Amino acid sequence: MLPLSPSLLPNLIAACLYAAATLYQGSRLAQGAKADKRLLGLLGALAVIAQGTALCWQLITPLGLSLDFFSAASLIATAVITLTLLACLRIPVENLLVLLFPLGMLTALTAQFAPPGTVPLIDEEPGILAHILLSILAYGMFTIAVFQALLLLLQDHQLKHKHPSGLIKNFPPLQTMESLLFGFLWAGWGLLSLSLISGWLFLDNLFAQHLVHKTLLACVAWVVFSVLLWGRTRLGWRGHKAIRWTLAGFCLLMLAYFGSKLVREFILHI
Repeated sequence: MLPLSPSLLPNLIAACLYAAATLYQGSRLAQGAKADKRLLGLLGALAVIAQGTALCWQLITPLGLSLDFFSAASLIATAVITLTLLACLRIPVENLLVLLFPLGMLTALTAQFAPPGTVPLIDEEPGILAHILLSILAYGMFTIAVFQALLLLLQDHQLKHKHPSGLIKNFPPLQTMESLLFGFLWAGWGLLSLSLISGWLFLDNLFAQHLVHKTLLACVAWVVFSVLLWGRTRLGWRGHKAIRWTLAGFCLLMLAYFGSKLVREFILHI
């Protein structure tokens, strides 16, 4: 019998906690009531700790960091949920958790049970680790922004048709939701800028064959978000235009990282 993976139990605990938190919050919102913020935060924090523990077993090896496709997705989901839980202490963004908790559950299970791809070990030099951390935080912040944009789109649609659901009735005002979206976008843009700068400083060649698509797509995404934020500041962009630009930039960014990673690990095996 093969020995059990040490990450199995914490990943299963994380998945169960995420599922419990999703069912609890979803049932409360369906009734038009607010979930207990402290209970939701406790379940989320325990799930994040369990998922983070599993990631320590999965990522850290004696030869370096092993960041395969599904482990990377789990790591980014953990960062996203952690950032959102911290944001909940100051601003009303707990409704995002009803979308993020299922994401955490899915990534914990796939990181544990999906077959790993061919992944090179990552050098643990401080500069490279800083670049990886900034990239993960940038992806995480833009993930929060895109979920906020989707909730804003749903809220706008239901208010226009005068059929607000129990979920929408617990949302902050539309203007507050939009302000939160652009706050996340500014934070994500700043982190992405620092990520690209650190890549230029610490990676040997950002335009090497295995990095060129990732670098170009990330740069195009940076331009898209820059134009969006300029349009918001100078032209007052809002509503559906802002949401479309947000989704376009996010798709480019995810294609840059996960698209290139998927091709390299599962198709080209490099």
